[in-house]
Amino acid sequence: MSGSETGGASAWPVIGMTTYLQQAQTGVWDVPASFLPQVYFEGVTRAGGIALLLPPQPVDREIADRVLDRVDGLVITGGPDVDPARYGQQPHSATNEPPTERDAWEFVLLEAALRRGIPVLGVCRGAQVLNTALGGTLHQHLPEVIGHSHHQKGNAVFGTSAVRTVPDTLLAALIGETSDAQCYHHQAIDRLGEGLVVSARDSDGVIEAVERDPALSGEAFVLGVQWHPEESLDDVRLFTAVVDAARTYATERIS
Repeated sequence: MSGSETGGASAWPVIGMTTYLQQAQTGVWDVPASFLPQVYFEGVTRAGGIALLLPPQPVDREIADRVLDRVDGLVITGGPDVDPARYGQQPHSATNEPPTERDAWEFVLLEAALRRGIPVLGVCRGAQVLNTALGGTLHQHLPEVIGHSHHQKGNAVFGTSAVRTVPDTLLAALIGETSDAQCYHHQAIDRLGEGLVVSARDSDGVIEAVERDPALSGEAFVLGVQWHPEESLDDVRLFTAVVDAARTYATERIS
């Protein structure tokens, strides 16, 4: 696909992707570092987008707007638990130490993206950020709710859950009635954030995807999935969806 066929630069929309910020080892170095597993940005590039990594850093509304001036879509990626203070709770004993710098960065970026109508895909933690940013809450330790730890087996072993989509949702249009999902989470959405609707659940009734109510968001692409689509790159439909939405956004912005 050439740039001339789809409107120049908008043929390859730029997808901003948030990253981890934590201690990392490489060679002789053991330092605080920003990083993102390759499978995330490979999903974006396979779908026809340009991945731009957005490491946590000091942020305010003006900085967020400067960043989003330069991207056409936003992916809030997986990672550690959201600070329970964000949704008015004390931390559970199983909840991670909150990544306060990353929380601040992602919440402000997300708020600005929603305000602008920039397409947003939330992955695992990203779906939880979306929900809590809109006033929702989380189950802090899912095994206490459903009685098992299948959703997070530990030792970097993903569990496979069969998710069923809700008819007439954006997600159902993208992936059909059911899909096998690669899961690695011990938390999940409890009370929905304002303006969100459930678009998938698993066999335990756990909310596995949410999206903006189209009556409120119009044509804006805003989707959060509790699973990890980057772990199954033989199926890039979700990445293709956010890249396509970003392409449309970029074309309209250029116009």
